[in-house]
Amino acid sequence: MAGSSTSEQSTKRPRWWGELLVIVWLAWVYDMVTNLAPLREKIALVHGSDILSFEQSLHVAPELSLNRWLAGHHTLATILSNYYDNAHFVVTLGLLGWLWLRRADIYRPLRNSLVAINLLGLVVFWRYPVAPPRMLASGGFTDLVASTHAFGSWHTGSLATEANQFGAMPSLHIAWAVWCTLALWRLSPRVWVRVLALLYPCLTTFAVLATGNHYLLDVFAGLATFAVAVALVRLASVSHVTKLLLSRRTGRLAAASEDAL
Repeated sequence: MAGSSTSEQSTKRPRWWGELLVIVWLAWVYDMVTNLAPLREKIALVHGSDILSFEQSLHVAPELSLNRWLAGHHTLATILSNYYDNAHFVVTLGLLGWLWLRRADIYRPLRNSLVAINLLGLVVFWRYPVAPPRMLASGGFTDLVASTHAFGSWHTGSLATEANQFGAMPSLHIAWAVWCTLALWRLSPRVWVRVLALLYPCLTTFAVLATGNHYLLDVFAGLATFAVAVALVRLASVSHVTKLLLSRRTGRLAAASEDAL
């Protein structure tokens, strides 16, 4: 009975208002972390400078070269700036909505992984604020999202005060993009879908580095955040199934003991 009830629950679509509450709660936590930003500007700039210096000491700091190259190609810079600002919301939330609507059987673990990604990211934002390359005064970077006037820019205007400007580490753009790859991989066996799924985080990596919004180390931190989140969700799932199997076995043993008496 426990196994069948678990199976029924996994194929039943969660209530929409419950999912909306999760999004609202995450937005509230994000807002709480963002409110700390004015108090952490100095340390965030120091952390950003330290990360860039560390990469340069290892001779793996492509951010400035990519940023300067992209700044010299205005049309491409405009396209990638708009991609950076909007694609991660449109693609990620679009996929999440499609999973909820069409694939309730795989929705919950993927939803839980995405929630875990955001929670892990918010903890790091809170404990280790990092200013992006574009904010380093001596870095020589161009804020391409601002200079190209990207649609829905979080760098200028009224939206700038609503965004956490010191949340470069880890790159949630990358963590979300790889999550989308996982979701698409589970959604479809078609080759072209899986090729696009693999290309998506690659393009996102180029965009976040070339627009001056992330360091290379942020990209690896985003990948690590994704991996840890997925591992935690799977571990929780295995633990839950193990408990169900043990309770079912205990119930059978108790029933057998009663029959013997």
